[in-house]
Amino acid sequence: MIEYLNMWKAFDAPVLKGVSLTVEEGEMVGVFGPSGTGKSVMLKTTIGLIDLDRGDVRVEGRSVYRGGRKDLQWIRHRVGYVFQHAALFDSMTVYENVQMGIPEEDLKKMPRLEVTGKVWEALELAHLDPRETLEKLPAELSGGMKKRVGIARAIVSRPRILLWDEPTTGLDPVNTAGVERLIVRLSERLRVTSVIVTHDIEGGLEMCDRVAMLQGGTLKFVGTPDAFRDSGDEGVRAFVDRATALAAVDRVDYQ
Repeated sequence: MIEYLNMWKAFDAPVLKGVSLTVEEGEMVGVFGPSGTGKSVMLKTTIGLIDLDRGDVRVEGRSVYRGGRKDLQWIRHRVGYVFQHAALFDSMTVYENVQMGIPEEDLKKMPRLEVTGKVWEALELAHLDPRETLEKLPAELSGGMKKRVGIARAIVSRPRILLWDEPTTGLDPVNTAGVERLIVRLSERLRVTSVIVTHDIEGGLEMCDRVAMLQGGTLKFVGTPDAFRDSGDEGVRAFVDRATALAAVDRVDYQ
């Protein structure tokens, strides 16, 4: 479904150094790694939000970087993107924000009643009550509700692929668990292929079919959650131990 092919990208320093990974149809693949190691950069390449120095990404056989504008537009219509911190437009209502997930050319052809139905359904799938949220502005929502509006926007056009960029960042443990359960339910109900970048290692291991770990611009590990937990690689072990310790501190602080 997605092929990341020998990707190289540098800003002030190299971020991705020859990264290759295949995501099969229907899989949920988690991408772990220390901060600044290129996880979100990798995710953004899936829909061409960042230019690569070398390499390519293919979505259902079509090239993101070599296929031209029509192929890129086709790919973007098939992919839903859940941005870190929700990335809602502050001056728009919930209805208007979710509506932004419908491709513009489709939106122009749809009767308003049909658009409203799609927005309503997406909010319900994201476990929000449309009657209470449709006309609210982002400033009137809690952090967890903003996340769910961002999810509703990503799924409103019923994509075949969902990309999740740190979907639980800034949430307390209770809301984190709720969003992670929602991710699993949506992936199963909508029958999508998912790639999720997350700092919540335990949650990611529970959700995902396979996981990959980026470190120093390369893939340190690719395999099943059980293999990741049991890995004897020193870099993987150090990362897991540190992430587990930080998660324990977060739980204590919340309590």
